[in-house]
Amino acid sequence: MSRRTDVVVIGGGQSGLAAGYHLRRLGIEHVILDARPAPGGAWQHTWESLRLFSPAAYSSLPGRLMPVQEGQVYPDAAHVIAYLADYEKRYELPVQHGVWVDAVHRDGAFLRVETDCGGWRARAVISATGTWTRPFLPAVPGRRDFAGRQVHSAHYQGPRDFAGQRVIVVGGGNSGAQIAADLTGHADLTWVTRRPPRYLADDIDGRALFDHATARRRALDEGRADTGGVASLGDIVAVPPVRAARDAGLLAVRQMFSRLTVGGVEWADGTQAEADAVIWCTGFRPALAHLAGLRLRGTRGHITTSGTRSVEDPRFHFLGYGDWTGPASATLIGVGRPARETARQIRDLLD
Repeated sequence: MSRRTDVVVIGGGQSGLAAGYHLRRLGIEHVILDARPAPGGAWQHTWESLRLFSPAAYSSLPGRLMPVQEGQVYPDAAHVIAYLADYEKRYELPVQHGVWVDAVHRDGAFLRVETDCGGWRARAVISATGTWTRPFLPAVPGRRDFAGRQVHSAHYQGPRDFAGQRVIVVGGGNSGAQIAADLTGHADLTWVTRRPPRYLADDIDGRALFDHATARRRALDEGRADTGGVASLGDIVAVPPVRAARDAGLLAVRQMFSRLTVGGVEWADGTQAEADAVIWCTGFRPALAHLAGLRLRGTRGHITTSGTRSVEDPRFHFLGYGDWTGPASATLIGVGRPARETARQIRDLLD
């Protein structure tokens, strides 16, 4: 016997909570199904030294400013988890933790959401599962031959696991820079990137990035020239640990290697380096396996959306997957606006 509600939100991280906040304000009955046993979303699985790119006041979900963390300009993951848990409780959001969504099916005028704890029937579904559970590993020649340890940034816990080892960190974005900085002084580090690292100016943080992303989206919507958005500024926010390691000359970088060998890596000129471990800071893909049977993807495998709403079936919305579903929507400060628009569109659909 399936339970009934107007909206099922799949995912109880920052995006799912922002959706719940706006649905609650509009008086829309909903439930938030979260696979994790406790609040905090993917922040529960980050490494200890990870820092936000913005001060607390500029890293907040709608309705509730994130408190300042004592002694820290840029809050750490533990502070974010505590904030999200308080947010969920403060607004009495109907989150059910420890519920894994297996699939969503069309069922006439309803959508049937199947979980390991029973089913739900709803008139609309918001997918807010993020990307953390789908780490991307590039098809580098020799990756299956390498005899050492390979870890994606999603599973990196800290420098203790690599003390005294020869470690290759792959990736020129924020994760690559932060993990490389984290390993300095603990491991024999080699940091490789496809192009030279592009640091943003030291006074730029997440609020400025959100403003640039929003300005780009507005320009495109109005038919004006593409401003380039965040990508025009650089790839790496120089948070204090990264800035310190960079300024101390500890973040030397090499060009991306051409292949892995059994004992290490090799560059195009034949130069080799031995390695005990490779840490892949190579990004993620949207976690959408629960929608596989709905045929929402187009010929190129991409789900076409208008804002966050599926063009193929307007009962489906996608929230928090990056610029695909709203400027900076994968960030704490950026998800509020598309969450608000999603709730309003669902209200109109229900009416």
